[in-house]
Amino acid sequence: MEVSTISFSSPSPSPSPPSLSPSPPPQQQPRATPADLEAVGLRRLSDNLQRLLDPAFLNCADAEIALAAAKGGAAVGVHRCILAARSAFFLDHFASLPAPAPAAAAAGERPRFELADLVPGGRHIGHDALVPVLGYLYTGRLKSPPQEATVCMDDACGHGTCRPAIDFVVESMYAASGFQISELISLFQRRLSDFVSEALDEDVVPIIHVASTCDLQDLLNQCIQRVAVSTLDSRYLEKELPDDIYCKIKEIRRSAFHGESSENAILDPEHEKRVRNILKALDSDDVDLVGLLLKESTVTLDDAFAIHYAAAYCEPKVFAELLKLDSANVNLKNNSGYTPLHIACTRREPDIILSLVERGASVLERTLDGRDALTICKRLTSEKDCNRKLEKYEEKSKAYLCIDILEQELKRKSFILDPISIEESIATPLLVDNFHMRLINLENRVAFARIFFPSEAKLVMRIAQADSTEEFAGITNFSKLKEVDLNETPTMQNRRLRERLDALTKTVELGRRYFPHCSDVLDKFLNEESTDLIFLETGTPEDQRVKRMRFSELKEDVRKAFTKDKAAVAAIASSASSSSSPRCEGRGRSNRKLRPSR
Repeated sequence: MEVSTISFSSPSPSPSPPSLSPSPPPQQQPRATPADLEAVGLRRLSDNLQRLLDPAFLNCADAEIALAAAKGGAAVGVHRCILAARSAFFLDHFASLPAPAPAAAAAGERPRFELADLVPGGRHIGHDALVPVLGYLYTGRLKSPPQEATVCMDDACGHGTCRPAIDFVVESMYAASGFQISELISLFQRRLSDFVSEALDEDVVPIIHVASTCDLQDLLNQCIQRVAVSTLDSRYLEKELPDDIYCKIKEIRRSAFHGESSENAILDPEHEKRVRNILKALDSDDVDLVGLLLKESTVTLDDAFAIHYAAAYCEPKVFAELLKLDSANVNLKNNSGYTPLHIACTRREPDIILSLVERGASVLERTLDGRDALTICKRLTSEKDCNRKLEKYEEKSKAYLCIDILEQELKRKSFILDPISIEESIATPLLVDNFHMRLINLENRVAFARIFFPSEAKLVMRIAQADSTEEFAGITNFSKLKEVDLNETPTMQNRRLRERLDALTKTVELGRRYFPHCSDVLDKFLNEESTDLIFLETGTPEDQRVKRMRFSELKEDVRKAFTKDKAAVAAIASSASSSSSPRCEGRGRSNRKLRPSR
């Protein structure tokens, strides 16, 4: 409870010794006016009501507003009587709902409102934006956003117009507009207008979407004018924006070039048609058709910027298949100065990033405004997304894995090391001559990696295609040693086992290259611990208890070692990156009109 600093009565003057000079009258404290008392009372009421949105305070909500699955699917408890009293939107909405079924009411079930269905653009609203807007309805005051949700991971960024800051205001605008809070709409519109003037061109696109959805015509016109004079690729705009908005931008560009856009002025119509056919085939995930189109014409993947396009829109498996078609230049820059890796970083898909790096994509290449792949990825990622505490068995976010991969590759590029063969770099068990023993030891190592580091193991297994080969007998699969396929010839069996060995070897190699701290922990564990530790359900009750205790201790040791090594690697990579990249001065940037061709 807030303590008032206003004095309600003046203190009694203390007696003073007699003096020859007259004493000044005692200083009177100002009495609290009715307006002061009202302000104090309103502030206390506001603070108390704000606590109702804190789930740790008291769970007395009578309804829930659920976020979209893409935003975590969590629910925020609300009080319908407060929302209805403070908002005409909620009053009308609650009044229009049918009465709850007697059985549900008797069971105390709370109504659940899906935010995606409740307001236009609701699927874009996250928890950090929803709670302050609801808090304004509860209290009449707009609470400051959590800093970790509006600050990106790049220490060299001024954080004034980075993507997390823009996304927070965009999501808040969706909520304020949907709940029809006019004063917040005006506030957020002014902030978004400032962003349009200062942000990177690509970061204006989400502002266009919210301006269109919320019918903010002045803001929309400002965005259209900004994008029309930018270097954002027309194919990207056509795919990302509503048709009517794209047509307006195209018309402005056509007028600026006297009836003919700069792109159409230099493109051969037949060449453009073949390029579009290739991109349409990619939209359909038909890599075989792409191969046929390439054979039937002189157009290459580089001519069509197909790798750039696939890095932005295709599924990782489709992208990997596309890389096998042609000897495409994975470091090719499009007209905006972006490589496929730069575009993959804007999408933050670790499978695609790792596939590109494995094919030789350079993490040192920079855009025209000086950003490398790691910088792009960090400025799109909030501190909260990377630093939040994971729940039990919860996998790390894709953004976290992307940054980790790029940091490791940057570290590898920054420090010249003698190449180490896979046989020398992997732990001692792989040096066993027996072919089957090597397979078993590899299976064991990967199995433990999947237990201790599930996100990293899953990623490298996908890239190495180990998940597409048949598992051999390891610590968790001894039964396969007894299986015999009568239809499998010795040649077929040897080929199958060799494919599995190659896939697992590449898995371990990728893990050691991009997640060395994880690999070091596994090396130590496999050398010091008994592999029967994984069989927690075997042995006497006392054996099981000891195993469970040791396993818990081991997981805690792994967590601490991982955190320590991760901090050291991040510090080295950050130092190497920041020493060669220009730092942001102020909120604006001198060169923002850059965007990858999509």
